[in-house]
Amino acid sequence: MKKREPISHIMTGNPHTIRESDSLAEAVNIIRKHKIRHLPVVSGNEIRGIISSSDINRLTFGRLFDNQEGADEAILQMLTVPQVMTKNVKHVSPDDTIKDVAEIFAEEDFHSLPVVENGKLMGIVTTTDVIKYLVNQY
Repeated sequence: MKKREPISHIMTGNPHTIRESDSLAEAVNIIRKHKIRHLPVVSGNEIRGIISSSDINRLTFGRLFDNQEGADEAILQMLTVPQVMTKNVKHVSPDDTIKDVAEIFAEEDFHSLPVVENGKLMGIVTTTDVIKYLVNQY
């Protein structure tokens, strides 16, 4: 196992994003269409927050009851991206090591971290990325 391998080797570059002015329905569409669990919220290339599929599931009934699409739509129209997103998101640099990021995931309650360089969103790394990397080492 390479002890100093940078996170840039396993991150997803150019991740799907959403703007604060976009609707929550658009966030849901992106998450479902691309089968992702974490959606960075950006202003230009600057990270402003993150919305997870868990955040959306906590707001909607779709996972609990059948035929609740109308109720889900109403909830998604009542709230805005800034109201739902996690703000002041911790982020890492592309040069941070996979070990460093694994330690953050082990100590914190995060499942993804934006990868930022010079204030610009470069990618996203998830616990799944780290686990896949570790599995490939054996």
